[in-house]
Amino acid sequence: MPILNRRTSKNVAKERLKLVLIHDRANCSPEILEMIKTDIIKVITKYMDIDESGLDISIGNAESDYSDNKVPALYANIPIRNLNKTKSS
Repeated sequence: MPILNRRTSKNVAKERLKLVLIHDRANCSPEILEMIKTDIIKVITKYMDIDESGLDISIGNAESDYSDNKVPALYANIPIRNLNKTKSS
């Protein structure tokens, strides 16, 4: 029985290199990405409860709507605990 999606050191290193290249091409440092993450958390928590420990924000590549090229894209996976948060001012 073949093992699928095996996380070998080679695969992990390859994924890390891809992330470094994507961040470099997007001209987005890890510090900038962390600031974006902080700002997203501030805005979203005004409207809903989220699981910040499960939050995953990254920069990747997406197909452009305007050309055949790939462009940098911001991806956010935000686990929501409750949509109906009401916050008193």
